[in-house]
Amino acid sequence: MGVSLFLFSKLVWVVGQPLSLVFFLILFAFLAVVLRFRRLAVFFSALGTLLLFVILFTTTGNYLLQDLELRFPKPGRDPDNLQCMIVLGGAFENEVNTTSHGIEFNAGADRFIEALRLAQQYPQSRILISGGDGSISGKYEGDAAASSRFFPLFGIARERLVEDRTSRTTFENALHTKELLASQGLSNCLMITSGYHMPRSVGIFRKQGIDVVPWPTDYRTDGHVALGIDFTQPSLNAQNMATAVREWYGLVGYYFAGRTSELYPG
Repeated sequence: MGVSLFLFSKLVWVVGQPLSLVFFLILFAFLAVVLRFRRLAVFFSALGTLLLFVILFTTTGNYLLQDLELRFPKPGRDPDNLQCMIVLGGAFENEVNTTSHGIEFNAGADRFIEALRLAQQYPQSRILISGGDGSISGKYEGDAAASSRFFPLFGIARERLVEDRTSRTTFENALHTKELLASQGLSNCLMITSGYHMPRSVGIFRKQGIDVVPWPTDYRTDGHVALGIDFTQPSLNAQNMATAVREWYGLVGYYFAGRTSELYPG
């Protein structure tokens, strides 16, 4: 069941991401022309053009992303003491690292930079890295494997690391983390992940009865985005729209699958 849901979620995203929807609307318009359904062709063409404009040339994606990021504000100061932190994967270029055995990061690198900062500030703390290979093929190393090379480069002993190398989704992050925390006698950890990813993560961890202190990082907006037109950065607008839509797919899907108790945890 877990495998089928994992593959289904991947398929939904391939088809349902914003630019894919534009492609299918154009395809439907073309088919309507071929079949001489003129009004239907005009409708699909207009809808596809409107959606593409919203994706590329408005701040809608940034606005949606900002709302996710502001759902769990970052605490104003570091904790007085820190026993453990949970770092959710999604920050390494796993395909590249599997081949090069390096530590190449993607845009989510702040998750591990923040974890490194805290690990150096609190030398007694343990670092639980939850992240396996989330690809469909399953042939790449995950974030936990790459982090075992990353942290020692900065003087963090491997003995401080607790690695979950099997999680492919945020739901599996929570399940495996619960087991590892119990086995290591750890509790009340900081949870470090991207700000936009925090609502879904907290909802899933709460459902599993795991008490965590949300510690968001990797912000993609400045917190002051208003809805409007923006012709200056279409590629970034599209990227942020995709990120926000994907999170909302996850929030809605996990809620109706019973994996969270709240549609929009806060």
